[in-house]
Amino acid sequence: MSFYYPKNFRANGWGWHRTANAASAVSGFLNKERNGDGSSERLIGNGSLYPSLPTDDDATFSGVKLYPSLPVEEYESGAVAEVVEEACAAVNVSLELGETRPSSFGPATYQDFKEIRSRCLAEGRLFEDPEFPAIDRSLYYKERLDRPLTWLRPGEMCENPQLFVEGYSRFDVQQGELGDCWLLAAVANLTLHRKLFFQVVPDDQSFDEDYAGIFHFRFWQYGRWVDVVIDDRLPTYRGKLVFLHSSERNEFWSALLEKAYAKLHGSYEALKGGSTCEAMEDFTGGVTEMYEMTELPPNFYTILLKAYERNSLMGCSIEPDPNVLEAETPAGLIRGHAYSVTRVKYVDIETPGRAGKIPLLRLRNPWGNEAEWNGAWSDKSPEWRFIPESEKEELGLTFDDDGEFWMAFKDFASHFDRVEICNLNPDSLDPEECPEGCTKKWEMSVFEGEWVRGVTAGGCRNYLESFWKNPQYTVTLKDPDEDDEENKCTIIVALMQKNRRSQRHQGLECLTIGFAVYRLPDYGHVPKPLDVNFFKYNASVGRSQAFINLREVSARFKLEPGSYVIVPSTFEPSEEGEFLLRVFSEKSNNMAENDEEVGMGDVDDRVKEITPNPEPTDPIRDFFNRLAGSDGEVDWQELKEILDYAMREELQGEGFSKDVCRSMIAMLDKDNSGGLGFEEFKSLWIDLRQWRAVFRLYDSEGRGAVPQQHLRDALHSAGYTVNAHVLNVLAHRYSSSDGYIQFDDFIMCAVRLKTMIETFKGRSSGGDYATFSLDEWLNRTVYS
Repeated sequence: MSFYYPKNFRANGWGWHRTANAASAVSGFLNKERNGDGSSERLIGNGSLYPSLPTDDDATFSGVKLYPSLPVEEYESGAVAEVVEEACAAVNVSLELGETRPSSFGPATYQDFKEIRSRCLAEGRLFEDPEFPAIDRSLYYKERLDRPLTWLRPGEMCENPQLFVEGYSRFDVQQGELGDCWLLAAVANLTLHRKLFFQVVPDDQSFDEDYAGIFHFRFWQYGRWVDVVIDDRLPTYRGKLVFLHSSERNEFWSALLEKAYAKLHGSYEALKGGSTCEAMEDFTGGVTEMYEMTELPPNFYTILLKAYERNSLMGCSIEPDPNVLEAETPAGLIRGHAYSVTRVKYVDIETPGRAGKIPLLRLRNPWGNEAEWNGAWSDKSPEWRFIPESEKEELGLTFDDDGEFWMAFKDFASHFDRVEICNLNPDSLDPEECPEGCTKKWEMSVFEGEWVRGVTAGGCRNYLESFWKNPQYTVTLKDPDEDDEENKCTIIVALMQKNRRSQRHQGLECLTIGFAVYRLPDYGHVPKPLDVNFFKYNASVGRSQAFINLREVSARFKLEPGSYVIVPSTFEPSEEGEFLLRVFSEKSNNMAENDEEVGMGDVDDRVKEITPNPEPTDPIRDFFNRLAGSDGEVDWQELKEILDYAMREELQGEGFSKDVCRSMIAMLDKDNSGGLGFEEFKSLWIDLRQWRAVFRLYDSEGRGAVPQQHLRDALHSAGYTVNAHVLNVLAHRYSSSDGYIQFDDFIMCAVRLKTMIETFKGRSSGGDYATFSLDEWLNRTVYS
């Protein structure tokens, strides 16, 4: 794995309070993760900030069966980038924003596969991965095994180990003792697509040429591909692999792939229980759909057929028996087991006196054994005698005990409970692998966003007063689908919450998420973003089927051409998390954030009424003259004395911090002298009185602080417009753990906003971009 983005700690949590420094917070967090101690706060059960661990009783939600081992919610980073970087540098942690780290244990260092392999070869040693060591905590975080396992390299298990034996196929994937059949079903599907397979399993490694005990695999994680480096020590019992393995004793690509995926998520145990959709997306970067057999659309077989023709990956399952693990049905199917759909085809059939086509599907059980469907169209069933020999040959029909079998669509729909389809993004498709005549690809748009408590975490439509505060995205559909009788446009909307499974050891659950789609009027003006009145009087035209605590929810819609707004949200307000929103459509879609442009506007009239004559009163002028000295300027310490006296009511005796005072100086100190003359001070004084008036206006509870849910409105009144991204950053940076913004923090926020907007405007020609030399950029940002 390349980098560590420390999303696991947050401001005002894990010992990082206003009186502590960031380095102590990160150091304490790492100690806690490595050694189980070192943190000044309990990680679990600490009020609402740290929820309790889930129990076996937490198995149902709104009537929907959930596995107790579903992924759990991560902690969000509560710090802005520079604070995180400063803290991590202080404890020798490397990071790159936006990347994730596979494990919460050990040092976080960049791992370059080729560089490490070359170094190991030069030193004549085999690689041992310090980030995912061959110890118990890489196996589990909660459960304990009933017997000791031994980590062995393939060369210690067999003679002539190979990555591939006679190539790769879906029959190389055999389930071990880990409950990750959901992963195995996706791996089996992956083997059907050469380009996708070698994107995940690079072909620049082997046990023969340049072998150094190191391998690497690539997985898609929230909008980017991540390279995961591992050593080849694998968990065994009595010399045999205990988890995923191949039917060939000396073939190891599948076992190594599972280890890399376990490292990505922190441990092997983290892979217990999940959805095939999740692994399908991590292997392809595609978007998934989930269908319940009780609510199938009438054209579902056509959807399956088109999905197969587009190389989509498909899986299906039956609800598990709550009393029996992987119970077998009378028809030979396994409950709670994930099957792969490996073929969808209308098959020619010739019965006495009649010929036609029948809709069939080919499925595979990842066990790869005799546990197969025993009904119509199963292996050696009498129905096959009505299929012409030429058709059997085209189907590649075999009747081995290999876990693969055929079913009629009607039996498929009546015996299975759920189907998952992973639609590949346009870049994933290899024209050489597509069936003849299959040239269509999805159009795709992607946006990343975040829900921040009190600011952009508005909850679902049930909470009308805060719902509008959620991030909003516009999608414009112009061209209807080809051959669509209703002249409508097909879109698939997928909302994914980020970094779930790798945080399971912290006992956090997935957020309950969903989305709604609204049609924008063709004429007339609507506010940007849409406000509470819009949602009060306009119904949605589509929404996710349910709010549920899965990593991703998705839905397919057919909409008339026009403009729409998608509102992703958690079910409850004030739940924090990051997300990825993707939209697939048959024709092009224009997607954008539905939000204000960042800039400056008019000050609220109410503020103007509160603010008296802006000329500093005589006592302040006298105080300034007394402190300024012969040079006629005040530095930050002198400015602090003046403002602490003038704003003593709001400051409640605490005084401004030195950082606030320094930033005020920098905002108006055009010659970088480190001081302000009286005219510059007068300009600052005018701003300060306005900001103080705004603060008083929104200190609605009279506690000397502004609730962060009023931050956008307060900035509007002060003459600033900001979008959700900037609003989230400001909330992270300037609000306290209780969701309030103190007076000095509010002033600092206003100072920084004004300084940076004016700096940008001074270098911009009026557009969305400005050009700075490195010297100019450092001069403005470091000083301010």
